[in-house]
Amino acid sequence: MLKKWIYDTTITLADSVEDWSQALALCAKPLLDLQVISPEYVTAIVDQHHALGPYYVLAPGLAMPHARPEEGAKGLGLSLLKLKQGVSFGAGEFDPVDVIVMLAAPDKHSHIETISALAELFSSDEDMAELHQANTLEEIKTIIDRF
Repeated sequence: MLKKWIYDTTITLADSVEDWSQALALCAKPLLDLQVISPEYVTAIVDQHHALGPYYVLAPGLAMPHARPEEGAKGLGLSLLKLKQGVSFGAGEFDPVDVIVMLAAPDKHSHIETISALAELFSSDEDMAELHQANTLEEIKTIIDRF
């Protein structure tokens, strides 16, 4: 299921970033290039981060930035950024973050199956440990293919 959304052109590998906003921009680029989101979508995530804090940091080393459908989501999509060196999102014990999965959904319903598949991945300690250790596109795709 996830390989339908997370594939070669929606996966980005980077050694490091300067800060969380650069991580968001890098993670958003494939979705912007595919026109799944508009630039306003990323702005909405940043604005919410400033207002609410890092609401999308879900677990140690894991962030799932997202905004509301009307804030610039044109379609359903996922992108994954894997950092060799994690970055602080201001999320306390969950920092540093090295796996960022950006979710875009054009409505409240179309992403339910996608969220379910992500939840399976995120709740698998073994697969998440592998993902945190992954350094290549092939390693990431092998993990994603299981879900």
